[in-house]
Amino acid sequence: MKTFKKVYIEITSVCNLACSFCPPTERQKNFMKPDTFSTILDEIKPHSNHIYLHVKGEPLLHPKIGELLDIADAKGFKVNITTNGTLIHKAGPKIIGKPALRQMNFSLHSFDGHEGSENREGYLKEIISFVREAAAQGVIISFRLWNLTEDNQTNLTRSRNRETLAVLEEAFNLDFKIEEKVVPGSGVRIAPRIYLNQDHEFRWPALHEPEDDGKGFCHALRSQAAVLVDGTVVPCCLDGEGVINLGNIHERPFSEIVEGERANNLFYGFSRREAVEELCRKCGYRQRFGT
Repeated sequence: MKTFKKVYIEITSVCNLACSFCPPTERQKNFMKPDTFSTILDEIKPHSNHIYLHVKGEPLLHPKIGELLDIADAKGFKVNITTNGTLIHKAGPKIIGKPALRQMNFSLHSFDGHEGSENREGYLKEIISFVREAAAQGVIISFRLWNLTEDNQTNLTRSRNRETLAVLEEAFNLDFKIEEKVVPGSGVRIAPRIYLNQDHEFRWPALHEPEDDGKGFCHALRSQAAVLVDGTVVPCCLDGEGVINLGNIHERPFSEIVEGERANNLFYGFSRREAVEELCRKCGYRQRFGT
């Protein structure tokens, strides 16, 4: 039976931002009901103890995010949440102190990726306030700036990032400039349990993207799987449109889906260093990290 380091569960496909780096989903907008969430956790429990509450969508938009964390805790799961951080002032009180919450990832590049963003310092102040309290309770924090370009940043991106990093440096009393310490693709510790990670701009794989030679390896269905808000099971968190539909968890058991013919073809294909799915041959993430 396949076991996974993590299973992504998309609790909503709705987002409150329209970032340039994140194409909007063409799937129906939806929020997962708590009883559905509970049933899905029962299905994946034999396969993993760690869940990540995102694929597309902004998880802090979910009106019952606190209840979902309580359900996860009751079933023995640890939870990671990735958020753009804009709703932390509203959602923070719902999630702070929840035993299931293991890690919060803040995509700070969302501020500049969204055309209508205003008040950078106010945005960061709300996040930092939450982060101090959460980290003191043992939650791991990852600040993400995933907007570097292959030619080592445009001047505009560099100047915007400097504004963001300056706020963090002052807030955490750093005696160094973060850029001087961090290496793209990795992180730097800025306080106990608090890290800053920079990386190149992320591109979602899509069928309209150019196809490569299909050689290489990927951890899809090895270290991870994902369940979209409608119950569709996909092999990884990058299939934001459900292109590689392995089956629906409301129609077939999760254990059966991840051992199905399409799932095994993908799994054993990568064992041969071969991408058998078209979407996988158009995935830049595999090209960069799946060798």
